Amino acid sequence: MPLDRRLAKAVTVPSIPKLTKDVEIECAGCPIRHRAVCAKCAPDELTRLEEIKYYRSYEAGQAITWAGDEMGFVASVVRGVATISQTMADGRKQMVGLLLPSDFIGRPGRSSTPYDVTAVGEVTLCCFRRKPFEQLMATTPHVAERLLDMSLDELDAAREWMLVLGRKTAREKIASLLTIIARREATVGVPAMKGRITIDLQLTREAMADYLGLTLETVSRQISALKNEGVIELGTQRRIVVPDIRRLMAETGDDMDGGLIA
Repeated sequence: MPLDRRLAKAVTVPSIPKLTKDVEIECAGCPIRHRAVCAKCAPDELTRLEEIKYYRSYEAGQAITWAGDEMGFVASVVRGVATISQTMADGRKQMVGLLLPSDFIGRPGRSSTPYDVTAVGEVTLCCFRRKPFEQLMATTPHVAERLLDMSLDELDAAREWMLVLGRKTAREKIASLLTIIARREATVGVPAMKGRITIDLQLTREAMADYLGLTLETVSRQISALKNEGVIELGTQRRIVVPDIRRLMAETGDDMDGGLIA
């Protein structure tokens, strides 16, 4: 193979993010309005946010940001799922987190991120120019307070995930991941965690295996077992239906539900 073709094959150049031209979402009607960083904002504060926001969309597999790159924006995930990963010096890569709708990307006061962030499926971000956002935080306590709440929630989630990875069986890990996503669906768009819940699971089984520290075969086997026992139903396009959330939660090995079920 000629040298130029070998180099082209070896080097992956990240594609430029596609700007979303047809997405115009008013803050008051935003699907993540009551979970995002703007959740506590008054109408006049939302108006100020409107002045510094814009939307970006990313296709599956597209890099949102590389570790160490300068970020000129911070953002909330409006739609889709992204992975957070870290690469070691020898090239080994580990997925260390997921970004779901309403999650926040970037850190005010920091110009870069230590992680790679990659879109799993099509992702839409509500972006805020970083410098104006930092200035707004200084004069809008509601934004700073909400960002602190979200940071503490993220810390709790990291501790929960330490338990999942460190102590749980393969079956409990799968059930825990599905429960976490179902809980997020409940807080973002589902009135209550009752009845049938549909999870739009954009992660491939390979990605699930990487995230959970399992093999692909184990993930497939455990999902099939949960399906055969009626705990979940497999829909189309990676959708999973949970007939009874309590039954799924019973498979996680946890002894509490956090008060999410009325």
